[in-house]
Amino acid sequence: MDRYTKPAILLHWLIALLIIAAFVLGLVMTDIPGLTPTKLKYYSWHKWLGVTVLALAAARLLWRLKEQPPALPISMTASQKKAAEAGHWFLYFLMFAVPISGYLYTTAAGVPVVYLGLFQIPALFEASPALKEVLKPVHYWLNMLLAAVVAGHVLAALKHQFIDKDGLLKRMLP
Repeated sequence: MDRYTKPAILLHWLIALLIIAAFVLGLVMTDIPGLTPTKLKYYSWHKWLGVTVLALAAARLLWRLKEQPPALPISMTASQKKAAEAGHWFLYFLMFAVPISGYLYTTAAGVPVVYLGLFQIPALFEASPALKEVLKPVHYWLNMLLAAVVAGHVLAALKHQFIDKDGLLKRMLP
């Protein structure tokens, strides 16, 4: 295969946009002082985005395990190819770890996750203030790590799109 399939491309960009939206919303909502209706609404939206990312990431991972991705550019060195492969699998890990840590943090806080206002996702355990204090920074730092890895992913994609093997800007026009 020399190109990703349309469903894989769609899942990639949908997940990317939802991750960005959840990240930005997470930063905005936590900066709102007090407990306001707007803040509560943003928290709900943030949770909905997280659950949706988790479901779509599962679908994307199933696709990835079933389908062989396109070959990496021949201009990449063996170490670059290994780094790209590791980076992709680390992105998959984080696409699961971030929403799961958020769900666990919310559960530890004793707050239900009601997806799209339609149904409640069952809690795995009772509220735990001590666990909440542990999971809050875990969720935060996993998000920061995801943001850093996504930035690296974008920079690597741009490099391979616009820079040739000699480090020069590729000719864009025929």
